[in-house]
Amino acid sequence: MAPEPQREEAAGQGIVVFGYSEVGYACLKALIDRGEKMLALFTHEDSPDERQWFRSCAALARSHGIPVYTVEPKDGDTAERIIRDLAPDLIFSLYYRKMIPERILKLARLGAYNMHGSLLPRYRGRAPLNWAIIHGERETGVTLHVMVKEADAGDVIDSEAVAIGPEETAGDVAERIPAAAVRLLLRQIDGLKAGTAPRHVQDVAQATYFGIRTPEHGRIDWRQTARQIFNLVRAVAPPFPGAFTQAGGRKLMIWRVRMAEGNGRPGEVLNLRPLRIAAGEGAVEVLHFGFEGEADMQASEAVLAALRIGDILGETA
Repeated sequence: MAPEPQREEAAGQGIVVFGYSEVGYACLKALIDRGEKMLALFTHEDSPDERQWFRSCAALARSHGIPVYTVEPKDGDTAERIIRDLAPDLIFSLYYRKMIPERILKLARLGAYNMHGSLLPRYRGRAPLNWAIIHGERETGVTLHVMVKEADAGDVIDSEAVAIGPEETAGDVAERIPAAAVRLLLRQIDGLKAGTAPRHVQDVAQATYFGIRTPEHGRIDWRQTARQIFNLVRAVAPPFPGAFTQAGGRKLMIWRVRMAEGNGRPGEVLNLRPLRIAAGEGAVEVLHFGFEGEADMQASEAVLAALRIGDILGETA
């Protein structure tokens, strides 16, 4: 596809975007559609180990003739030299996964701004949506803030709330986050370009911080309460790697549960049809499950055939 022509007014302030994932795609598209002068996109190479459930920022940028770079932003490296030569007015980080050094941030005449996936100052750090659901939150959102040396600590420009339903998974909520991010960005872009956007200092006393999550963090600890296990399962359900436990020496993926009545030793199989497992307090009914790598249609029957009432999940032979 040939690059679309930029609108004539795009000859004004130039923007460099660091972007990835669906929020990055949606916000980049909004800036392009608005006719902004896009100088470059810095993004990540897709990992073969990660399910690509989001659209490609790189493909979108290339289709509009925007230069694409996958070099990581480190002080004194190629990325810094490229950005220094571009002399951007604005830098946006839109779900980019790496910290951008201060020296690069200062190259933007009108400032550098990050779109963070929580209502700051709460849930600073990585995987904020997943952590919010793990903690049983009923609301999350996105925050546009000034980028500084410390992660997610700069002044807040604006935020947009997104509700979390009592049974929604992270995937359900993630489908609504990009639209909220676009509304927020478009609401503030003119003020950012004019240097008149509002800024509010974060209340450090209210700040919480959570670190990166890996697939191993989906391992179920059956000593937790049924509510905690329920929240973990929905926090890491597809498109995320999923919750899991051990059953007969095999990895059992658990994609959906609901809280149920029952008592037993943590991880004990209380019933097979429906599959009900004891937690440290209460029990969960497992609705969608299967051994790792097995076809979905046969997955649950294969598990039920391998389990017996009284088995303890999580124990390995």
